[in-house]
Amino acid sequence: MKQNSIASNWRVEPWTVIAIATLLAVLFYLIVSELIFQIGFPLDDTWIHLTYARNLAEHGEWAFRLGDHSAGSTAPLWTALLAIGFLLKLGPYVWTYLLGWVVLTLLAAQAENVARNLVAAYRPRMPWVGLFFAFEWHLTWSAVSGMETLLHGLILFVVLSALISGSRRYLALGLLTGLSVWVRPDGLTLLGPILFTAILSEGSWPLRGRALFKTMIGFGAIFLPYLLFNLALSGNPMPNTFYAKQAEYEVFWLSKSLEERMTSYLWQFISSPFLVLIPGLLAWLIKNVRARNWGAMAGVIWCFGYVLIYFMRLPPYQHGRYIIPVLPILYLWGMLGLFDFILSPKTNPRLKVVWPALVTLLCLAFGFIAARQNAYDVYWIESEMVVTAKWVEQNIPPDALLAVHDIGALGYFVQNPLVDMAGLITPDVVPFIRDESRLAEYLDSSSADYLIVFPPTYPQLTSGLVPIFTAGLEFDPLQIDDDLQVYRWK
Repeated sequence: MKQNSIASNWRVEPWTVIAIATLLAVLFYLIVSELIFQIGFPLDDTWIHLTYARNLAEHGEWAFRLGDHSAGSTAPLWTALLAIGFLLKLGPYVWTYLLGWVVLTLLAAQAENVARNLVAAYRPRMPWVGLFFAFEWHLTWSAVSGMETLLHGLILFVVLSALISGSRRYLALGLLTGLSVWVRPDGLTLLGPILFTAILSEGSWPLRGRALFKTMIGFGAIFLPYLLFNLALSGNPMPNTFYAKQAEYEVFWLSKSLEERMTSYLWQFISSPFLVLIPGLLAWLIKNVRARNWGAMAGVIWCFGYVLIYFMRLPPYQHGRYIIPVLPILYLWGMLGLFDFILSPKTNPRLKVVWPALVTLLCLAFGFIAARQNAYDVYWIESEMVVTAKWVEQNIPPDALLAVHDIGALGYFVQNPLVDMAGLITPDVVPFIRDESRLAEYLDSSSADYLIVFPPTYPQLTSGLVPIFTAGLEFDPLQIDDDLQVYRWK
């Protein structure tokens, strides 16, 4: 009796298990990064957010360079959250990783909650769906990247999963859609599935009109301040990155063949455990189409359209981080189909073991590979961008004007005035962002003192110039051939 009593009392809440699992996942990536090289961030763009966040926290300015307000942050909400870390003296690392862990925990917990609501037979003590979300490499990598990617994915997931679950809280859905735009401008696309669901689910035109009205009121209440915010900073309704990224990659991306573009995008989906969830996803969607679940169908259309927009405009570089926010809802559908199948009494007992085991093994295997890749990503940023920034801080006068393509680490570690050749904080260059002749004229007219770029990116600008500094470290696991270089421009 005593043993049975102890066993019955030994219960851990699923949400506690999820929080511990996400913490272990985040710590694993950080430990691997430290063992291979050091802890850091895998993207230079992270330092852009941190620079804005530090200036906001310490000086009360929304600026990349103090005294020069700019709309160079794509994710104002994420930047504001990072600023709290500097107020608490926990920036740039501790608070950023803590935020990533919290968002990953919320996402995994939401996925587990939705699964328990939608699959009647799914009532395990171990939160398998939440654990999958905790350890899936795209999501864990996003949590340690210091970027807004996962927060954006969480908001999208909450809205789409609510529609699938039959929610008719249109005001709240509109508010969340408006909030998502403060994380990334493409959150605007969430209006599509909400309106689609409202029109097809409500039984009369008065009810449809009321649903549309509530959605737009909620959305407008958050979106209008966002427009005013950007207009006040730059005179444009969207942040500078919205225009600069498209202009920078348009010629490069459209020059690729359709086969190359499709292959590069498909790789982002199949290089993960999602590959073995596809049968579950298809089975779940077929089930919902037959049941005329308009929210589910709206989500399918949205997923296809969201990826298509990026497919037409940008390459899926940096592990496809721009399309990672669409992955959680795809994972959910796959997991719902998986458990709906294996919990059925008609299912072959062997499949009940083999399929989940395969998902688990792939999730862990990709996790190990991705943690190692994250460490190499950190090495790349630290050995190129951060090393260069620290050299500039020590060797170049603080009033020298620097012409730079990658402004993140340089902007954080040095206080020099900058000409941003990628157009994020210097929108004047966007119209001729890939025209090196006009860029040279612009640098001359701006009286730039130094040029800091990767030579292959600007072969004409760097032709004939002798570098005064070349980035890199003695420890070079990636065998980098083309390092970031510093040139005198004048």
